[in-house]
Amino acid sequence: MTFHIVTLFPEFFREALACGLMGKAVEAGLAAFDFINPRDFATDRHHTVDDRPYGGGPGMVMMLGPLTAALSGIARPGPMLLLSPGGRPFDQDAARELACGPDMTLVCGRYEGIDARLADIFPLRPVSVGDFVINGGEAAALCVIEAVARLLPGFMGKTESADEESFAAGLLEYPHYTRPETFAGLPVPDILLSGDHARIAAWRREQSLAATLGARPELLPEAGLTARDVAFLREKKGPGLGRNLYTALLHGPVLNREGKTGTTSLTNLDVHDIARVSRSYGLGGYFVVTPLADQRALAEKLVSHWTRGPGAATNPDRAEALSLVCPCADLDAVVAEITRERGMRPFVAATSAKAEGPGGFTGFARLREMLAARPVLLVFGTGSGLAPEAMSLMDGFLPPIRPFDAYNHLSVRSAAAILVDRLLGDAG
Repeated sequence: MTFHIVTLFPEFFREALACGLMGKAVEAGLAAFDFINPRDFATDRHHTVDDRPYGGGPGMVMMLGPLTAALSGIARPGPMLLLSPGGRPFDQDAARELACGPDMTLVCGRYEGIDARLADIFPLRPVSVGDFVINGGEAAALCVIEAVARLLPGFMGKTESADEESFAAGLLEYPHYTRPETFAGLPVPDILLSGDHARIAAWRREQSLAATLGARPELLPEAGLTARDVAFLREKKGPGLGRNLYTALLHGPVLNREGKTGTTSLTNLDVHDIARVSRSYGLGGYFVVTPLADQRALAEKLVSHWTRGPGAATNPDRAEALSLVCPCADLDAVVAEITRERGMRPFVAATSAKAEGPGGFTGFARLREMLAARPVLLVFGTGSGLAPEAMSLMDGFLPPIRPFDAYNHLSVRSAAAILVDRLLGDAG
């Protein structure tokens, strides 16, 4: 396979691509590298390849002329990748796809970037190797080259080496050990010294599952799990981040259709369905909040039927979900209860279908970070949304589920399920 590398710094690559397995692959003819320097195609005596950006701003932008000439001179470019932090994430599936072809081209940007019109001239595929910014595309290109090259037949020596590595089967790799058997008081796991290959294979699978659950749980749904895998993960998972998340359904103060503050009546479906969501994701609790005493009494009667009355015997699963429900008179009482139970005040976040929040939105990523260290109360409104009196009690606001769509009118039950899943997913 030939890698065509368009770069202002070909010397960046030469030593890295000549050592280890990559160097052996070059010697064996499995991989070849073609360096194309845009400076060689500049038309002025200074070999200029950059200029100031239109519209002003800091830095310089790579010019179209030298880059267009450089790319046009590649007879068989194959897929053309532009290394960019704004590209699609590069992953193992992309590496497998690229490894099937005889050629590929990597365009390494520098300075503030490349004139955007280059993508109108050539079929560039912007790719990113991570959510960070580096000085240029060269280091990122090295990552792509190695990920692709090691999948070429004969590169690894043993095909099983590639088959058992991280991401090959959708999981992170299991830990490895070698001699001596004990070092600094740390022994090699006994299972690896047993000689029982079936047990060793099972142990390694479990270690991969545990590592993925701990570091990259979002990979698990796509990993082709067996029933045995699922049973192991259920046992290993523990309480998860969900234990720090609480939900509250507010029936007052909320807005009516005329925009006036009032209260709404609780509904059987809301109580049941949000309770089931809360139990499914292992949440700390679910509060039904209404200032009306008769409504709280109705909620208590409903919960009692399913947790202590006839419903408990006929549907134990429903009883388990409804046991999380706690009727309260107002949000202050909810916050006080969580503070008493957890020893610290929760971060209180409102949800809304409106495309703007007072002071901006608290992102899902930030709220997930909070869940690792403190309780979070997620407040859902009824009627036409939370009243200003309730909004003033919030510490943050989650963005709407569909912020860029004009129609954003899901039921509160659906919204609760979607938002809890976005916060927790398989980390719950």
